[in-house]
Amino acid sequence: MEVHISWLAVVLATLSTMVVDSVWYARPIFGNAWMKLAKINPKKPSSNMTSAIITTLVVSFISAFVLAHFIFLAHTFFKNSLLQDALSTSFWAWLGFTATRFVTHDTFEGRPKMLTILNVLHEFITIMVMGLIIGLIK
Repeated sequence: MEVHISWLAVVLATLSTMVVDSVWYARPIFGNAWMKLAKINPKKPSSNMTSAIITTLVVSFISAFVLAHFIFLAHTFFKNSLLQDALSTSFWAWLGFTATRFVTHDTFEGRPKMLTILNVLHEFITIMVMGLIIGLIK
């Protein structure tokens, strides 16, 4: 079986993570709470911001690429609308691979529950937006 994915959708889904990150972690939204819970000092900017952005783009590309494959396989099996299969696959991928892993690691690392909730919800929005883009672009 040959997997057909839209490279445009993968690239746009990758870039969407930067938009979601910028909005989610903006100070008036959840940024202040996140910095406090994660013990990040806003007055001391990170010296590796460029590296963090590049890393985010690379791992977001990998996530979008893999998600596009999952969506293709689910759509081939379920044969619903591409959008429906994309959103349901994105939800289950988030729940099974992202949310559960965050909770496990954060519990063992003793991170504040509210930080875990903020990060898990951020990942939910991120993956659902990626799935929406992949589901809308054929």
